[in-house]
Amino acid sequence: MLDIRFVRENPDVVDKSCASRQNAHWDREQFFELDELRRSTIVEVERLQAERNSASKQIGKLMQEGKKDEAQAAKEQVAAGKARIAELEEQRASAEKQLHDLVSAIPNIPHESVPYGKDDSENKEVRKWGTPRSFDFDARAHWDLGTQTHMIDFDRGVKLAGSRFYVLGGYGAQMERALINFFIDMHNEAGFKEWWPPVLTNYDSLFGTGQLPKFDEDLFHVSNDLYLIPTAEVMLTNLHRDEVLDASQLPLKYTAFTPCFREEAGSAGRDTRGIIRVHEFDKVEMVKFAKPEDSMNQLESMVAEAEKCLQVLGLAYRVVSLCTGDIGFSACKCYDLEVWLPSYNNYKEISSCSNCWDFQARRANIKYRDPSEFKGTRYVHTLNGSGLAVGRCMAAIMENYQNADGSISVPEALQPYMRGLKTIPAC
Repeated sequence: MLDIRFVRENPDVVDKSCASRQNAHWDREQFFELDELRRSTIVEVERLQAERNSASKQIGKLMQEGKKDEAQAAKEQVAAGKARIAELEEQRASAEKQLHDLVSAIPNIPHESVPYGKDDSENKEVRKWGTPRSFDFDARAHWDLGTQTHMIDFDRGVKLAGSRFYVLGGYGAQMERALINFFIDMHNEAGFKEWWPPVLTNYDSLFGTGQLPKFDEDLFHVSNDLYLIPTAEVMLTNLHRDEVLDASQLPLKYTAFTPCFREEAGSAGRDTRGIIRVHEFDKVEMVKFAKPEDSMNQLESMVAEAEKCLQVLGLAYRVVSLCTGDIGFSACKCYDLEVWLPSYNNYKEISSCSNCWDFQARRANIKYRDPSEFKGTRYVHTLNGSGLAVGRCMAAIMENYQNADGSISVPEALQPYMRGLKTIPAC
């Protein structure tokens, strides 16, 4: 979340930021009313406490002097002061909670380098890698290839769980597992520490990374206080919630594979075929904790890590810088990697890499100390990125490596993870 002092001193910046984003707004008038109430209440409490302390000191002296009536009046004054202080403290607590709730619903401020735009149609292409494959035969979509090779069973997925679920079988299950291990190994080699977190999480963790309270409808509720995770970002970032890191540790680089669960609220009619937009999917995630002055460099290197995975697999892709109208709630800058999918005759997102600045760290209370540079503690910068979305990567491999006879070639880098298999046969 944003610093309340920053919001107080820069309301025009917040106005401009919200105006540049989709469906973002804040109640400026209410903010200043609550802020003034909170601050004036604190001043009044401090005044009453001083009066109470002064009156309390006088009571003993008056009693010694035999001035019982005056001492009794002082006692009544102290009692009245205590009652008024309690009332004001309750008002202050209420104002602070409302102020906290208001500010926590304001999205992050886009970095000055983020292109201005109303939606994803105004994202800026940064670069491309590879050449989209052209076919001399009628190419099939991954949903057809998956059914024909028995890699994907959509009907049984619906039978077992419902719409937007699927089952992987045979070579499909083998490739899913192979991709997970391949991605994790790639990140391990780049110095990322691997974690194996739970897939259930609590409110505080989801608040820390910005999913709650704003995106409650996108989450799967398991109980009153537990949710299925939408991404491993939640768990990896919150590993250090309410902690103070040492500057010598930074940057910390973490990775994890987890299943991810999303209600996909508001996505009715979008990508209904195949495995591009589903309720449960596998993903390998990258998270970094960095010093503020180094976080933009760490964002670029995170994008490079995700790109390397696609390059080694030989999949054509492009990198786009998301505009203000398309970046996520917690991000101050974000790049998407979009892989070429012949079935769409277009590029499709396969990774999103974001620098969240100190936005998540402030919500999750993650700080660092660097005695050689400053006194006390400061908030770290947090970054996250897909490395990569496994199902979408499988779909891209199936479509881009398909052969005229319906078989699918296995990328060379993936063959050791599939016991040397070079081709998935057509059935």
